[in-house]
Amino acid sequence: MPADSNQPAPSSAAAASSAADHASDGKVGLRVFVEPQQGATYADQLAVARAAEDLGYEAFFRSDHYLKMGDVSGLPGPTDAWLTLAGLARETSSIRLGTLLTSVTFRHLGPLAISLAQVDQMSGGRLDVGLGAGWYDEEHTAYGIPFPPIGERFDMLEDTLGALETLWSTPEGETVTVRGKRIDLVDSPGLPKPVQQRPPVIVGGFGKRRTPALAARFADEFNVPFADVDTVATQYRRVDEACAERGRAPGEIVRSAALVLCCGRDEAELARRANAIGRVVDELRANGAAGTPDEVVDTIGRYSAIGARRIYLQMLDMSDLDHLELVASEVARQL
Repeated sequence: MPADSNQPAPSSAAAASSAADHASDGKVGLRVFVEPQQGATYADQLAVARAAEDLGYEAFFRSDHYLKMGDVSGLPGPTDAWLTLAGLARETSSIRLGTLLTSVTFRHLGPLAISLAQVDQMSGGRLDVGLGAGWYDEEHTAYGIPFPPIGERFDMLEDTLGALETLWSTPEGETVTVRGKRIDLVDSPGLPKPVQQRPPVIVGGFGKRRTPALAARFADEFNVPFADVDTVATQYRRVDEACAERGRAPGEIVRSAALVLCCGRDEAELARRANAIGRVVDELRANGAAGTPDEVVDTIGRYSAIGARRIYLQMLDMSDLDHLELVASEVARQL
């Protein structure tokens, strides 16, 4: 029999269970985050993912972008996030995989749902689903992708988050019709299903109203990227307030932050790593997870003190696998 849905929110119990399953038991977990659009092959990403897995990092995440940013060549060109994660799903065994964040403008909702379920199947249930409204208009222009106004993009994000909940929960053998603000699905079989009953959903960003509201309604994790402690704390409070409005316990949502990584055993190693990514040591110390291992631990501690339980370490030099080893041996053990 067909089912009809107006995109209900996940139950608090289901969201709490998922968040608890993937949190770090009160500790701060470290995840590796790369930006392949800046210039990286699939082989580069595989090397980082395998190293991260071997060194005990929680997850390998990548950006979902099609155009370089800043003064870099971007060669040899972009790699598709979901094709990449499908490959990595088959070539890793334990590390979690995901994106920060996939723009809902890039792919039609139905095919995106199929890709997500397939990557979750291919990984044996190791997928985290990070979704956003998109922001980089130049990459849309460069690759012929429509870039609607921000309000419409947020409608698309809300539709996508709600529809995924419905598609994942529709029993096999039934169809479902979903009526959204911008996107409708009619008589969808809701197939294929992911291995996980409900893959953890990540929402993030700096929006003052709709972003926290969507997080409170749909997210298992809320992420704030590349911001100072006060800004991150303000966003966390907004999520708390949005949860209170919905009657949801704020603790059901894992809090996370993303920081650029630049760690060195001494000043010479630190300067070499900063130079390799075109940054200045003092600026990185002020704005990232940078400095000696003890300094990086102290920085992570400040984010932990405001509630962050996961830190995504942005690794801009993907050739420097020793960087990952240093953090695993000298930083992670102190967390």
